[in-house]
Amino acid sequence: MFTITPKFTGAALLLALGLLSGCGKAFLDETPTDQVTDANFYKTSNDAIQAVNAIYSELGKGGQYNYALWGIGDIGSDLSTTGGGGGGDGLEQQQLDNFNIPATNPLTTRLWGGCYIGIGRANIVLQKVPAMSIDPAIQRRSIGEAEFLRAKYYFDLVRAYGDVPLLTTPPTTLEQVNIPRTPVAQVYAQIEKDLLDAITKLDGSYTGDDLGRATKWAATGLLAKVYLTEGKLPEAATQARSVISGSGKVLWPSYADNFKVANENGQESLFEVQYVAGRNQYTFDGLGFVGNEFMGPRGQGIVPQGGYGFNIPEPDFVAGYEAGDLRRDVTIWKPGDVYPDGRTQPTSLPGSPNGYGVKKWFVGKVNTNIWDSELNIPVLRLAEVYLILAEAVGPTAEGLEAINKVRRRSFGLPVGTASATRDIAASISAAAFKTAVWRERKYELAFENDRWFDMKRTGELLTSPQLVAKGVKPFNVLLPIPQSERDVNPGLTQNPGY
Repeated sequence: MFTITPKFTGAALLLALGLLSGCGKAFLDETPTDQVTDANFYKTSNDAIQAVNAIYSELGKGGQYNYALWGIGDIGSDLSTTGGGGGGDGLEQQQLDNFNIPATNPLTTRLWGGCYIGIGRANIVLQKVPAMSIDPAIQRRSIGEAEFLRAKYYFDLVRAYGDVPLLTTPPTTLEQVNIPRTPVAQVYAQIEKDLLDAITKLDGSYTGDDLGRATKWAATGLLAKVYLTEGKLPEAATQARSVISGSGKVLWPSYADNFKVANENGQESLFEVQYVAGRNQYTFDGLGFVGNEFMGPRGQGIVPQGGYGFNIPEPDFVAGYEAGDLRRDVTIWKPGDVYPDGRTQPTSLPGSPNGYGVKKWFVGKVNTNIWDSELNIPVLRLAEVYLILAEAVGPTAEGLEAINKVRRRSFGLPVGTASATRDIAASISAAAFKTAVWRERKYELAFENDRWFDMKRTGELLTSPQLVAKGVKPFNVLLPIPQSERDVNPGLTQNPGY
């Protein structure tokens, strides 16, 4: 797979120009430490590749999958509670957990900043690369990757904050940076445009050092998810069918196969955040994933620094697994589980009186560094595409088979063989089927950073008894616009309630 290694530092620093798209001065204080300039860069195919790699790099940092998205997507939902030892990181997670979110919350601020850093870098690539005299295949792919990634970052922004500033070219003045928020419909139109064009430019698969780059099927799958989120169900179904029939992807026989280092970028994967171990040292912005340490059972010594125990599964969520659902033991640490060293997990843990923890990202003591691991994080899997199709078409024969393939796998059954005991029956009503699909998403995609977004989309965020008890309010369907951004951009209005 391709990795974002220190050799790309020059390109990343050059692309600090793109940080202007963060809509705030907080991202303007990086000083280049080498001689890479706009005048001597963007000359070769390798320059284009490095510039695109710098866009990817934000996915693995604290503003996306290495912190903000699991804090918002998991802890802000009915899946989990804060855990940990309280204070510091725990406090900012508790604010999300209890729906008492100030505009200064570091996680919501990180998400905004990380997305706009990625967008800024994508905008520069899309300005510079089309005019380069380089290998046409690299040029075409680089443009498609930048469009895909810009769409992905804007998708996270518009789902989280609603109206957001839409920047599609690199700004050169603060006046061009400090623009008002753009209506949601216009942002979605740009997302759709980017993905539709990316599909025409990206290859269907990659090998060798390019394994893990965005493919046309990643763009098609993301477009299906975008359409589903917008409520454009026929369009979502069309794109989902295209992935299922054309990508060559198939479900792993076992759910657990999705979360093994040996299977990264494998047969079910459409797009993953690429991680390598041995890079991260007391930071969310290295090249390894912190989940192994941060979500490891607290104080049990089965991860390098003992485990921090954040992101504790809620008892109601754990109790909701159907008997025989094999996904539970892949996803959840629970009392009685046997650790790699032979010890048994106790009935309670510090920060987790029920003894639950997130097991899905556990890889153990893979190195002697602080808390990183090389396990990739899936952004989109074929199983989700099946569930998108099912939701889009309803309880038709096609929709039933799509959800039932996912369900059969979860019980260890052959995915292509009907099951009288596990399949959703054809007699189900349309309303009940939709609820069944939403439930299946909850358990299939648990702790894959998307539950808060799903609950908002389906309306469950405001009707869940668990979240109502925690104090969720109607305005919590949007996150606050970061105060640090409003301080430098007077044109940014705040979302109601914050």
